[in-house]
Amino acid sequence: MTRTGCVRRPRLDSLAVCLLLGLMMGTIAAQAAEIIPSVGITKSSRPGASDQAAISGGLAVRGDLLPMLQSEIGVSYRSEDRLNGAMTMRMWPVTASLWFKPLPALYAGGGVGWYHTTFDYSDALALPNETHQDFGVHVGGGLRVPLSSAAAVDLNGRYVFLHDQESRFIPATFDPDYWTTSVGLAIKF
Repeated sequence: MTRTGCVRRPRLDSLAVCLLLGLMMGTIAAQAAEIIPSVGITKSSRPGASDQAAISGGLAVRGDLLPMLQSEIGVSYRSEDRLNGAMTMRMWPVTASLWFKPLPALYAGGGVGWYHTTFDYSDALALPNETHQDFGVHVGGGLRVPLSSAAAVDLNGRYVFLHDQESRFIPATFDPDYWTTSVGLAIKF
């Protein structure tokens, strides 16, 4: 209880972190775990965003929960220039996903993520840099092409939904949603 006599409610942030940790522990304890380093391209879905896609990188741990269900914990990095180079957005998403595998080569699903985002403004703007931490959701799917019994090429695509963010420019808010597609090497351990 607080001094005012009100009971504090658990924050959504705490619940999401617990969900992420629970999925991670389930993935690590899974019998058929694999690590997936990947490289991809990301593009903002926002109208007026740069027409160029940016390179991203990531690392995920995936494991079987049930015969047709996998869990995944991943971390990645993406960077995007905005305002004709006057601002650089850098994002470090940490995500937890559940993938339904109707066939060994195909999967689809979605999950949640914690998105640590930094806005670096050019010195000419005389604005302080900002850092935000938000939660979002994603949906997607992929295709796995086996190379051997211990490795496969993993092609993945997903769309990320985030809350609108405030901007110091016009318009006062913007839609930070984006899509990403990646290719990775799934290595069983």
